Amino acid sequence: MNWKEIREIYPDQFVKFKVLKSHIKEDREYVDEIAFIGPVNDDEATKELLHAGNNELVYHTSKEDIVVLLRTRIGLRRLFGNAN
Repeated sequence: MNWKEIREIYPDQFVKFKVLKSHIKEDREYVDEIAFIGPVNDDEATKELLHAGNNELVYHTSKEDIVVLLRTRIGLRRLFGNAN
């Protein structure tokens, strides 16, 4: 099942899927091929995403394409030296 078909069958709702194939361009990952897992209730979408396994995503079908912003610097900055 491709993203276009999923969007037609499950309009305006969250769905969960596994990313099978993707490519990266600059700071974005473009998903090319997925394995559909199932629809997700709006109230459970964040919880499902937090508990998703490797290469699994929860995404809303209102989006025409599956594009994920990649963040390379995650963490806190720390100031070294003497603080008086």
